[in-house]
Amino acid sequence: MITGNFEYHQPGSIPEAVALLSKLGDDARVIAGGHSLIPTMKLRLAMPEHLIDLQAVKELKKISVSGGEICIGAMTTQAELIASDELHKAAPIVRETSLQIADPQVRYMGTIGGNVANGDPGNDMPALMQCLNANFTLSGPDGERTVNAREFYEAAYFTARDDLEILTEIRFPTCTGGYAYEKQKRKIGDYATAAAAVLLTKSGDSCESASIALTNLADTPVYCEEASQQLVSNGLGDDSVKSAVASAMGQIDPVDDNRGPAEFKRHAAAIILRKAIQQAWARA
Repeated sequence: MITGNFEYHQPGSIPEAVALLSKLGDDARVIAGGHSLIPTMKLRLAMPEHLIDLQAVKELKKISVSGGEICIGAMTTQAELIASDELHKAAPIVRETSLQIADPQVRYMGTIGGNVANGDPGNDMPALMQCLNANFTLSGPDGERTVNAREFYEAAYFTARDDLEILTEIRFPTCTGGYAYEKQKRKIGDYATAAAAVLLTKSGDSCESASIALTNLADTPVYCEEASQQLVSNGLGDDSVKSAVASAMGQIDPVDDNRGPAEFKRHAAAIILRKAIQQAWARA
């Protein structure tokens, strides 16, 4: 299908992009990689009169690691995340997750900012960002503000980002210890039926810290604080892992769709989470 008519804008800086969005208001949409917006425009589910393309905003393409913190510009592509050895050394779970997103063609255009800002519960990066305790920088007409990833997602396709704001960068601490992003899907390139991001650190045989988040099992990513704390309090024995998985399953709310009935998704989620915990512990 063919999109409706629109005017195309390509600002060269963040202030210019923010100014354009403020001026054009509800008639405009910001486009990053376009993998979510363009299909909806072709189906005439979205018909913006103006597209603001961020491809020429160079400060939105960056990866830096400094002082124990990682900063990634919103227009950095999944392929660039995968290719960065500096990022892989500082947070290897990012590469592991990016490699499971769609296919190489999509990853060369799809951006981390578009993935996290869209609010699609099927996207992989939102749960990962919650697991990493990331912060999102939003730029708007009133300046910049920061929102934590665990507070950013409100409902499917609804986030804490104001319509006149642009997500410009993502920051999170460097990772130590074990990690895993496990994903069950119908075929290569598909959205997850269920996926789990896990970070663990250990001291001797004890779990020193844990962070768990789940993908596509509710209308937002699910950060499992109680399940994470259970691993810290009780260790990684079979009973503790079983209890943590049960706690996480109590937080999800899957629905029947073309990826299967909700009951199957719960079953898959429990298996995927247990596998992710075991993998992260083995790497810790």
